[in-house]
Amino acid sequence: MTETKLLKDAYSLILEAIDVGVYKPGDRLVESELADRFGVSRTPIREALQRLETQSLLTRDGRSLIVASLDHNQLAELYIVRSELEGLAARLAARHATDEEVRLLRIMIEEDARLMGDPQALSRANRRFHKQIHLASHNRYLVQQLDLVHRSMALLASTSISVAGRGERTLEEHSAIVEAIASGDGDAAYNALKEHISRAFETRLRQDSIAAERFSL
Repeated sequence: MTETKLLKDAYSLILEAIDVGVYKPGDRLVESELADRFGVSRTPIREALQRLETQSLLTRDGRSLIVASLDHNQLAELYIVRSELEGLAARLAARHATDEEVRLLRIMIEEDARLMGDPQALSRANRRFHKQIHLASHNRYLVQQLDLVHRSMALLASTSISVAGRGERTLEEHSAIVEAIASGDGDAAYNALKEHISRAFETRLRQDSIAAERFSL
């Protein structure tokens, strides 16, 4: 396996581990432990950690690297950018999505309905659904920017879908987005997706408020 492939694999493995919550904000990442976990040498692990630090997904705590966390302002800024870019992706998807891509989005919603009661699985399905909308925009530069945004979303320690009732509402909102895309109504698709992100942000803020209140008790 080439050095470049090893680095890519090490980077992807660490990023996925952060994304699925194996490593949470504040957790310390140790080269030797990561090398043992993923079965690769320490050199590609070290280079992957440097790359993640450059992307602000890791931060320094003395000599240690820890998973970064987002404060309230950073969270708000991230959701603003995400809302606008995702809305644009939906608008472009309404213009450019193929019949096959629209059918796939509908199938995803049907399949995701079976995941109710499993917030983590539904969260992963949610990311796949949004990624498919990005691809349906048929704009490679927008997809690249959204990849960066969603990489930062990995720093969120929990999923808003875990809140009671949020999973069902998420699928309802997804359906509205897909139907707007299917009808070719770019404005409706843009607005539906922005409203969806707004609802998710509102739910997350409520989660954080409740968690902060419990911590202060």
